[in-house]
Amino acid sequence: MRDADRYLYRRGGRWHYRRRVPNRVKHLDPRDVVQVSLNTHSLETARIRRDAVEEADDHHWASLLAQGESAPNAGRLRYEAAQKRALALGFAWKHMDYLLNEAPLEEVLRRVLSLEGKTGLQLKADAEAVLGTVPIPKTSVSEALDVFLTQIAPLELKGKSPTQIKHYTKVKQRAVANFIKVVSDKPMKDISREDAIRYHKWWQDRVTGKKGRSMSASTARRDLGNMRRLYREYFVRIGEENRDNPFRNLNFKERKIDQKEIPPFESSWIRERIFVPDALTNLNRDAALILLVLIETGCRPSELCNITADRIQLDAQVPHIVIDFSPNRAVKTDASVRRIPLIGVSLEAMKRAPKGFPRYRDKETNLSAVLMQNFRKKGLFPTNAHRIYSLRHAFEKRMLEAGLDYGLRCKLMGHSVDRPEYGDGGSLEFRRQELQKIELPFPPDLFTLLDAKPVGKSRTTRRKRVT
Repeated sequence: MRDADRYLYRRGGRWHYRRRVPNRVKHLDPRDVVQVSLNTHSLETARIRRDAVEEADDHHWASLLAQGESAPNAGRLRYEAAQKRALALGFAWKHMDYLLNEAPLEEVLRRVLSLEGKTGLQLKADAEAVLGTVPIPKTSVSEALDVFLTQIAPLELKGKSPTQIKHYTKVKQRAVANFIKVVSDKPMKDISREDAIRYHKWWQDRVTGKKGRSMSASTARRDLGNMRRLYREYFVRIGEENRDNPFRNLNFKERKIDQKEIPPFESSWIRERIFVPDALTNLNRDAALILLVLIETGCRPSELCNITADRIQLDAQVPHIVIDFSPNRAVKTDASVRRIPLIGVSLEAMKRAPKGFPRYRDKETNLSAVLMQNFRKKGLFPTNAHRIYSLRHAFEKRMLEAGLDYGLRCKLMGHSVDRPEYGDGGSLEFRRQELQKIELPFPPDLFTLLDAKPVGKSRTTRRKRVT
């Protein structure tokens, strides 16, 4: 465990940072000891400032070891060291151009006066930090993505599952890979408006079908949005938040006619084609049960794949499931948090999985593939436009046609409500009574074959048992 008060010593009531130069860089940094006044009587504040100076020194020595500006990452390491040192010395990082042309004279004088009495490498390092004289690093687009994923995104990724993180990373990497293919892996600071327009044109040709098969405008919009955000977040990170974004106002609007609507299943189709034992024979037990729970809950498949035992309340006065935030998995939106009464076929299916569906935890893509393959093989899609998600749309349609209140429908679907909310959407008992208006009857033998299937185990568990 690291010493909480490392490199700290007190002199005259004030705290100071004192650290020996590591042996590995003594040939590059002739100082024996680095000493910095932390300008505080508070130990707690001193620890915070010590952390910033410590990190700045680590970056500074790493840049020295990078053997000059021609080495990879040397410029970025030096720049980051200056940024962190500026914060440790009590200043926001500002580049020299800003200080010379825009900053108030008082601020410039305060920065200059903070260097008084310093000499040698200490003066050089602190001057680079508070006067912003370090050149902006020539960080390439691919390097900037690495900075984004390792230094900017971690807080956003906190609470996401491995699969969610993988998807988040993949779409960012795709946008950068496409930009590099179209333009080049050029330095971020050299990206021009012309480069951004060229990238937009490349996507436009694919959306309109000029370059082969027409591609989705939503994919193009996401790629442009990711490049726009990468540019903005990277330059904010290095203290250039006022820099014009070359990707600004470049976007794609998807026409309503081009959007692929997923139609709902008709209630008669669910009763006559899905509520038959033969429809489930090719499915493993977990997949079949998730399918049946979807019907009377309207859940997103991913929500059921990742539901845990504590969120399945079968012994409550009104049996229900809870869709909520989890420490290791994010929900789609805040509105997705909800309680859904279990009725009909979904209640019977959930009774057979009181601990959830471990086989598909964080593997919703696998579930989708299994269900799609089975539905196509069994002819369970009325049209080519139907998908498994059609069950969710069917749930919503049935509530609408039964006259359920708009606010309640939004609550049960996990949608945000576009009108003022009053109350909590009704008790679980009220919600159950309303949902019973749309409950679909199912044959008593629907679960006969399903109950004969072995209780599913995750593939990981199976492999462990084999070994």
